[in-house]
Amino acid sequence: MNPATIFTAFSPAEAQLVHSRLEAAGFHPFVADELSALSIEGYSLAAGGIRVQVPETEAADAREFLNPPAE
Repeated sequence: MNPATIFTAFSPAEAQLVHSRLEAAGFHPFVADELSALSIEGYSLAAGGIRVQVPETEAADAREFLNPPAE
């Protein structure tokens, strides 16, 4: 599985919320760099955030799910 980052958050709560939404919709998300962000204050901002990833084969559909087209 090649992971694809589809969302970047600067708080663990936001990353987990996105993870939960994706999981409930049938995707297979993974939260990367969360432990580092919790271990060192300010690390998530300095490192570019906490990444929410899915398998590369699900990336396009997951992005569309998170950002539906405007009506």
